[in-house]
Amino acid sequence: MEPHTYTPASAWQTSSLCVSDNCVEVAVRRGEVRVRDSKDPHGPVLRFTVEEWSTFLGGARLGEFEPPVC
Repeated sequence: MEPHTYTPASAWQTSSLCVSDNCVEVAVRRGEVRVRDSKDPHGPVLRFTVEEWSTFLGGARLGEFEPPVC
């Protein structure tokens, strides 16, 4: 986790599938992707390169993070 870096409120986006305040928000600023907890907008922000974020999303789409079936 990197220290919080200012990101304007208008830059943060939440999934349209989020129906509560228990979601993550994503912002793209200065060539990096920033992720935070929607319940704690002044809390820590995870920062990723665009390549890292794309790799993560690709893995999620392929089910790489699903728990193993026992």
